[in-house]
Amino acid sequence: MRVVGVIPARLESTRLPGKPLLSLGGRPIIEWVWENAKRAKLIDELVVATDSKEIRNRAEGFGARVFVTSSAPRSGTERVAEVARSFPADIYLNIQGDEPFLTGELIDKVVRLLVEGPEADVATLAVPATEKEYLDPNVVKLVLDESGFALYFSRSPIPYFRRRACTPSKHIGIYAYRRETLLSLAEEDISPLAEAESLEQLDFLFHGKSILVVLEKNPPFLLGIDTQTDYQRAIDYVSSLQED
Repeated sequence: MRVVGVIPARLESTRLPGKPLLSLGGRPIIEWVWENAKRAKLIDELVVATDSKEIRNRAEGFGARVFVTSSAPRSGTERVAEVARSFPADIYLNIQGDEPFLTGELIDKVVRLLVEGPEADVATLAVPATEKEYLDPNVVKLVLDESGFALYFSRSPIPYFRRRACTPSKHIGIYAYRRETLLSLAEEDISPLAEAESLEQLDFLFHGKSILVVLEKNPPFLLGIDTQTDYQRAIDYVSSLQED
């Protein structure tokens, strides 16, 4: 089964402009993502997908293969779909360019889940959320059914703890799609739910796609960089590694 990993990247982030190229320990964030993704054993081919000349030049500078997309994609999924039309494969990975600490081992777990779960259309990753993350609208929470399929994703605190508390889960930015699922999702309109929460994965559920989730209960340090606060946390973490 052929697997293509795609790192979609754009400069026009509303909350943190230019974030793929922000420096982290002397290297751009997207280079951290690339280097970690290269360590995944189940990826046959890895590309950066962007419509930015600046990202293209920086990515090629550190040895990445770059696929130049149009400026039309409204989401990472649509950008990955443009790659899929030129790179035949069975499974495509959307490895988000703001997850610099996502390990190759975790990427492989997501791929393996989709390969071994023929009933799933998409696979993704979740980890336990802290109380602070549970309340933070910049952290996406999710709830699962008993078989590990996603029921819903939200920026709001879900589930609501009325009678008893449980450990909430937060979503990590990676998706594995089957080819036919990816191409069909790229043709769909944005759903009201996805537009309301600004979460593309709600489109998957809205259009009837099943999402199987790897729930990693003891993860390494992971941090999606969406805000200036996230970026400072990442800088502090990398500084602590360099001190050790």
